[in-house]
Amino acid sequence: MKIELRDIRKTFGSVIANDGITLTLEPGTIHGLLGENGAGKTTLMKVLSGYQTADSGSLWIDGRQVYLKTPDRAIAAGIGMLHQDPMDVPALSVLDNLLLGQAQGLVCHPDRGRRLLRELGQRFAFDLNPEAQVGSLTVGERQQLELVRLLALGVRTIILDEPTTGISAPQKKLLFATLHQLAAEGLSLVFVSHKLEEVGELCSRVTVLRQGRVAGEAAAPLDSGQLVAMMFGQCLSDYPREPVAPGDTALSVENVAIHTYRLNLEHLNLQVRAGEVIGLAGLEGSGQRILMQACAGLQPYHFGTLRLAGRDMAHAGYREFLRQVAFCRQLPPIE
Repeated sequence: MKIELRDIRKTFGSVIANDGITLTLEPGTIHGLLGENGAGKTTLMKVLSGYQTADSGSLWIDGRQVYLKTPDRAIAAGIGMLHQDPMDVPALSVLDNLLLGQAQGLVCHPDRGRRLLRELGQRFAFDLNPEAQVGSLTVGERQQLELVRLLALGVRTIILDEPTTGISAPQKKLLFATLHQLAAEGLSLVFVSHKLEEVGELCSRVTVLRQGRVAGEAAAPLDSGQLVAMMFGQCLSDYPREPVAPGDTALSVENVAIHTYRLNLEHLNLQVRAGEVIGLAGLEGSGQRILMQACAGLQPYHFGTLRLAGRDMAHAGYREFLRQVAFCRQLPPIE
């Protein structure tokens, strides 16, 4: 199934997301869509998958113009999208989520759904328990369920929007093997990402977007320097970091506990000194964002001590955190 997007334009108020983008997707290939955040990748793919309507331009499948104004129409035309955040119902089982994707919905006989899960699971080495609650699955397993749902609907073009975000290394390896297998079976896949190494490993052809426009295209083998130049308009040089002697403690987190409706974080300890750059690593949903929000006064914590430049910030709000930062850096006070 050959897909052509011709002169696609999409704006949101004064923001131009897609500015005359033309793109061709060939069957049996994995086509990379590369660009920094805000380049217009996701918007373009939402237009292709029926989640948004372009302001102008046209879509063509095998030489015939189509109008994909809803996701249902896109699915009927053979185009499905696997979103960065899985489009499932965590409170339902794996089987019920699969059935919801079928035309008959939950009216569809459960035995047919179990058979689909078993057949597609064996085909791609997915281990999905039909009775498991989706909310208990990992991000990678929920992604596998989304792929099974799309394949069960008969799609021939699959769009994957930043699919490696939040999944483990073994799950990424399995995902890449699945995508290669699907391409070998004649499906066309669009791999949306800003990660050069993954695009180079997976894709046979790449289109690079910059500020809503096509900055260039390249075929495998891909040159990382060329892709970076297309993404940013110039080659980026490595700058050595000058050594800096650590100063006084700027942020201290001692035995902090944070409880949210989705996650409980316990025994958090962190110390950041002036001049240091600290990285937080972990899978998506492990609590990094919640901890950073607590350190900025945007998320209350329930136990422990959080000090900013020596001041205990218990029960302080966001503006108090801003005042303390301004005080530490001798900035004008925040009104």
